[in-house]
Amino acid sequence: MNDTSLPIGFNTQTKGVYPIAATPFTADGAVDWDSLDRLTDFYQEAGATGMTILGILGEAQKLEPEESREIARRVIARSRVPVIVGASSPSFAAMRSLARGAMDMGAAGVMLAPASNLRTDEQITSYFDTAIETLGDDVPWCLQDYPLTLTVVMSVPVIAKIMQAHPSCMMLKAEDWPGLEKISTIRRLQAEGRLRPFSILTANGGLFLDFEPERGSDGAMTGYAFPDMLVRLDQLHRAGERDAAHDLFDTHLPLIRYEQQPGVGLAVRKYVLMRRGAIACDFQRKPGSKLSATGREEVDYLLSRLGRKNPSARIA
Repeated sequence: MNDTSLPIGFNTQTKGVYPIAATPFTADGAVDWDSLDRLTDFYQEAGATGMTILGILGEAQKLEPEESREIARRVIARSRVPVIVGASSPSFAAMRSLARGAMDMGAAGVMLAPASNLRTDEQITSYFDTAIETLGDDVPWCLQDYPLTLTVVMSVPVIAKIMQAHPSCMMLKAEDWPGLEKISTIRRLQAEGRLRPFSILTANGGLFLDFEPERGSDGAMTGYAFPDMLVRLDQLHRAGERDAAHDLFDTHLPLIRYEQQPGVGLAVRKYVLMRRGAIACDFQRKPGSKLSATGREEVDYLLSRLGRKNPSARIA
C-alpha cells in the first residue's frame, strides 16, 4: 500500500498523541451519548493528533455490535482529527464487519490485537495473515503488542515478519513491558534497512514516556486522563528540551502510577475524567471495578498535589 493513498494523519510516519478513549456510560449502564460528544471534544481541545476508540480502555468487549458501530459513527463524524477504531474480535466475520463499516464511515484505520489463545510464532503470524485476508489489504491498521493483558508475546522477529508481510500495517502500538530495548532494536533494524518504516506509538498508561521518545517512539497512544500533558510532553521531547520533559513527567508520575493498578486502573481513569468534566459518570459495565471511598480520597489528594505543582492541571 502506498502511503499517499491513506487518510491524512495515519501512515508509516504518524507522530504525536492518539489518546485511547474511554466509553462513557450513564449510572444505569447505557451509553452516555452526550458525554461521548464531550469526551471527543475534550481530546481534541487537549491537542491530540488523533484518537483511538473501542479499545480495551473503551470496554469494547462489553458493547453490543450496534453500540460499537454507533460509537464509531458518532466519534468519526464529530472528530476533526483521524480516528482509529479498535476492531479486534474472536470472530473474523465480526472483525471485518466493524472494520469495513468504520472505514466506510471515514475512519483513518483500525487497530488489531492478536487473539489471546495464540502461543507460537507460527500461530501469531498465521492469525494476522488470515485477519488481513479477511479485512482486505486496503484497510490501514495498527498492530497492538500488549502481552501483559493479551498474554501473547510477540518477539521483534515476529513483529518484523508481520510488518514485512502486510504493508497495510502502518503502526505498532508498543506496550510490552519492559519495552525500551524492543523499541531500540526495531529502530536499529530500520536504520540498517532490514525492516521497512512504520510508526511506533507507545502505551502502558504513559509509565515510560520519559524515555520512550529517546529510544525512537513517535508519540503516545494511551489513556492517561491528562491528554493535554501527553501533548505537551511530546512537544518538549521534539524540541529537545529533555530536562523540561522529564520535569513535567515527574509531576504526573504519582497519578500515572496510581492509574496502573491492576483491577482498579480503569476506575481511576474514569473517575479522573469525570473530575475533569470530560464525562458525567465514572460507571463501568460489568465485569468492572469501582473505587472505594478511600480510593477516591487518595485520587483527590493526588490531583490536589498535581494542581499545586502544575497549575495547568488544577481542577476546580
